[in-house]
Amino acid sequence: MRFHTRKWVKPEDLNPNGTLFGGELLAWIDEEVALYTIIQLENPRVVTKFISEINFMASAKQGDIVEIGIEVIKFGKTSMTMKCKARNKMTRETILTVDNITMVNLGEDGQPKPHGKTKVEYVSDRLNKKD
Repeated sequence: MRFHTRKWVKPEDLNPNGTLFGGELLAWIDEEVALYTIIQLENPRVVTKFISEINFMASAKQGDIVEIGIEVIKFGKTSMTMKCKARNKMTRETILTVDNITMVNLGEDGQPKPHGKTKVEYVSDRLNKKD
């Protein structure tokens, strides 16, 4: 799993217990997965279709740095499914795991559209391919 995104837990991210609000972490994950899907499918029109069971394993507090990791587990005809982990950057303690997040590729009409992708591509590979 590759960890690229880092978020700093700030006072406005906390719940009444003084720890990271789970909804805020889920919003960060949804945004990161959407951006990752947009880059992979080369289409800015994607939507979240499904998020499986969310397993909160630890909390984060103000000042912690949370990193989000994503791994593609399947390409469908119009979709891409990933798993995700959020962990404390400094301690490496797992905060949350999600086994399946499915994103759907949309056409200009807002309907699911086949994307033709079958494997993860890196931007550097695309740039080299176009030379």
